Amino acid sequence: MQDLTPDRFKDLTLLHASEKRYPKTPGEAKLETFENLYPDRDYVIEFDCPEYTSLCPVTGQPDFGHLKVRYVPDKRCIESKSLKLYLYSFRNANIFHEEAVNRLLDAVVEACAPRRAEVIGNFRPRGGIAINVKATYGGKINDESAMD
Repeated sequence: MQDLTPDRFKDLTLLHASEKRYPKTPGEAKLETFENLYPDRDYVIEFDCPEYTSLCPVTGQPDFGHLKVRYVPDKRCIESKSLKLYLYSFRNANIFHEEAVNRLLDAVVEACAPRRAEVIGNFRPRGGIAINVKATYGGKINDESAMD
């Protein structure tokens, strides 16, 4: 029988916070995790984040993107509100798209040590060129969306 008691979630400080604590930078942001009740099976968790924003490190102009975070959890899972706040922290960060995708992947791997993970960033065109970046950890995740 799985432990469904609220005590499992005592370490989730951001989810329980009544006020919104928006981190100012990605360095201040923190991904929180909770126990995976199904560590004996592979399954894909997908976060679809269509409202990513950051700033170009050269021009300071805003960049807009659609990020997908997909992973096969092991012992821990990412809590979604902490991911939302982590992504919000990029809003005023001067960062290239390639760096943002890889930094997010590193943060996911550090937070929950998944079996496999990938971050896909599809960024809106600026200067007539769209940039799409995919970074992976631990091997390929099937090409089918977890929600299709």
